[in-house]
Amino acid sequence: MSTPTPTEFNPLAGLAAAIFPGAGHLVLGRPKRALFACIGVMGLFLFGLLIGGIDAIDSKNDKIWYYGQLLVGTPTIIVDTIHQSQFKAYDLDTNMLRTGFPGEHRIHDGTRPIWEPLTYDEIDAGMGPPNIPGLGRINEIAMLSIVLAGMLNLIIFLDALMPNPNHAPKTKTNPEPEAAK
Repeated sequence: MSTPTPTEFNPLAGLAAAIFPGAGHLVLGRPKRALFACIGVMGLFLFGLLIGGIDAIDSKNDKIWYYGQLLVGTPTIIVDTIHQSQFKAYDLDTNMLRTGFPGEHRIHDGTRPIWEPLTYDEIDAGMGPPNIPGLGRINEIAMLSIVLAGMLNLIIFLDALMPNPNHAPKTKTNPEPEAAK
């Protein structure tokens, strides 16, 4: 009976892989694999953002989806931070942070951003909320795409954390020239 191939545990590569897709394989000296991993994960991630907009990542309103999206790493945290700080404001009635409705615009009251109803002149001028949340199947497909990117990154993370030594990058060695006889 054959024994399973040994694996090495590389916490530095695992940490790098958790921070950014493909970075763990760069630490391991596998730039080609790192590039493919980054393109695959970030492609799914950006596809989700492209079709669903910035509202596809929302740690407040879509918490369960956010946990899966968080597996992508730092890009998810950056997009969610921008979404929460630049595109949402507080509702004066409920005192809760939310996305704007049509007919509102975001202003600062000195301490925090709030939603204020628009006047007819402001609506005619084209003012409105900075984004409108995605609705229906398109938003679900966008969130699913980002969660799939996170799941793919989890597999890539595990591959970087416990690499198979038999698949180590090939190093070019120069054989010593034979002594002349």
